[in-house]
Amino acid sequence: MENYSIILGVDVSKLTLDISSAERNLHLEISNDNKGFSSFMKWCRLNGIDTRTVFVVLEYTGGYEYRFLQFCESKNICYCRIPGIEIKRSIGMTRGKSDQIDSFRISRYGKEKIKRLKPDKPLDLNIIQLKQLLSYRKRLVRENAGLLNTIKERQHVFQSSKPDIIIRLSKKKLKMNEGLIASIEMEIVHLINSNESFLKNYRILTSIKGIGPVNAWMTIAYTENFTGFTNARKYAVYVGVIPFDNMSGTSIRGRKRVSHLANKELKQELTQAARVAILHDKEIKAYAERKLVDKHFGVVVNNVRFKLLLRIFSLVKRGELYVGDYLKAS
Repeated sequence: MENYSIILGVDVSKLTLDISSAERNLHLEISNDNKGFSSFMKWCRLNGIDTRTVFVVLEYTGGYEYRFLQFCESKNICYCRIPGIEIKRSIGMTRGKSDQIDSFRISRYGKEKIKRLKPDKPLDLNIIQLKQLLSYRKRLVRENAGLLNTIKERQHVFQSSKPDIIIRLSKKKLKMNEGLIASIEMEIVHLINSNESFLKNYRILTSIKGIGPVNAWMTIAYTENFTGFTNARKYAVYVGVIPFDNMSGTSIRGRKRVSHLANKELKQELTQAARVAILHDKEIKAYAERKLVDKHFGVVVNNVRFKLLLRIFSLVKRGELYVGDYLKAS
């Protein structure tokens, strides 16, 4: 462990950063841009903070933190990103909620856990590009879903032989978006194929029954090609697959539940993968059938999601393709 002089907790949002030191009771709110980063450096000088011995702790936010992390790297400031649910559960029950309060809580978490926290590796610009492409693709896919609903509703409600301008324009926009999605996907394929490590892990992921190209792209992006998350359990917490106890004192004895503080988009993709695996993977199908004897289908799907994550991380660690019964028999 390095000898850090101060632990700073950072609460990240799209436009602002709240930076706090619980140990020294310091707080700063800045804009999430170069002007704000300059204010941060000035704040450090005024408070006698040596940035060479600072350790920054912040949550994964899905992208809003990247500009600040690039700034930290340019100044050789060590940082570590933690899933929000891990911080929340470590702190326990709290009262009050604001960005400033959250930054103090993150700072206290960092101070308590500093012995086991390790600085993140430098950002991979290819990972940032992959996330941006996936984000834009998601936006187009969602827009197309809305356009399809508009077309269906108008065809049902306004049954007329006359051409409908809204339907015509919606179909035109839909076709244009489909072309853009195809272009984005071609760019993603090119990015994956041009990076040896990405391509190796992509082939491993897609060798697993249920994991398709989009799921594989997203897993590579959000595990940062398995450098941001190095084991299945931590990633499962981030995705929202691990159930936690729901108990308090002697009066509350609820069943375990997964947290709502998760990356729901990744969870949704993993749910689709689990459903496909239950249908087409002999081992997982047999596992699901055994579990369904005394468990609800939703619980079984969640168990399969975690089983898939264990399989993914195990294969990537060994650098091996998945070979199941369906391949052995061929």
